[in-house]
Amino acid sequence: PQLRKLRGCEQVAAVCYRVGGGGIEFLLVRTRSGRWTFPQGGLEPGLTHAQDAALEAFEEAGVHGRMEEASFARYIRRKRGGNGHSAAEVAVNAHLCEVLRLDPPQEANRNPTWFSAGQAKRRLQEDRTPDYGAEFARVVDRAVARIQRLRSATSTSTDALHKVQFEVFEPARFHNRMEQASSARYMRREPAAAIELAVDAHLCKVLQLEPPQGFDRRPVAVRVPQLTSGPNGRKKE
Repeated sequence: PQLRKLRGCEQVAAVCYRVGGGGIEFLLVRTRSGRWTFPQGGLEPGLTHAQDAALEAFEEAGVHGRMEEASFARYIRRKRGGNGHSAAEVAVNAHLCEVLRLDPPQEANRNPTWFSAGQAKRRLQEDRTPDYGAEFARVVDRAVARIQRLRSATSTSTDALHKVQFEVFEPARFHNRMEQASSARYMRREPAAAIELAVDAHLCKVLQLEPPQGFDRRPVAVRVPQLTSGPNGRKKE
């Protein structure tokens, strides 16, 4: 509960864009209440903020692309309260994501749609208070300025866009590279918080490795011995 409460105080958003003949366009999705927003969500243990944002973009909009590691903007998300409770405020870190490819989103009824910068600001202001809508408009303006700087830069900056990609198995057939259903579950113990967390393990076939984003992470390939049956029927390596 303590970890869930801490993660609930902060979220990430993927400000997804593309640049074409008509200029810069932004990809928005619908919330369950029908309002337009950026793909956004809570923080996951073990992932950086940029990786969290990439995961939200993939799940809610089917985005494959290049994600900026550093957040370029921060805004306050106001969640409507229920049962007489006041609206909660959550700080959201916005990360820029250049869309390279779109697949059907994992979440239903998100309806990912492209809008020009002006259209995106109007959609984001619909059914929101003036100050909340103005905050979204400022995020779009800062994103436009950031994209223009990235495109005009002659050298790679320290917080350049990095390619991110998520692949998922279709049900009942090995269509891509990440299995949708969990293959095992184990308990992760957090000594500092004196709690145990249930972890669902998913199979993932590795196609390519790049340097990890997390600190002190040293991926190592380990060969698993093959078991065969001996003359007496007993298993041996």
